[in-house]
Amino acid sequence: MNTVNAMNSTHVWIAIGLTAVGCYLVKLLGLLVPAGALERPLVQRLSALLPVALLAALTAQQTFATGAELVLDARAAGLAAAALALVLRAPFLVVVGAAVVVTAGARALGW
Repeated sequence: MNTVNAMNSTHVWIAIGLTAVGCYLVKLLGLLVPAGALERPLVQRLSALLPVALLAALTAQQTFATGAELVLDARAAGLAAAALALVLRAPFLVVVGAAVVVTAGARALGW
């Protein structure tokens, strides 16, 4: 093993350790929040909406970005198919299946 690989490996393990400690501290901080603060209407509303907003942002980033550039490719067609299935109130597996089939079809057509 050369020096560069050993240094990269060390950096990775340091990052993993710091991430684990950070996650533990965030969980501990959540346990230390007083119950009264969690019962406020604004906090309850935000806790209901925040996961949806984060998931939407992640979906948009994964669908329309490749590295540092914006793209419009087969993933966008799959997302559109999933959105249409959701509007039509299709079951979850049908939504996922529609996205997979449309994305695969668009890629097969060279889009």
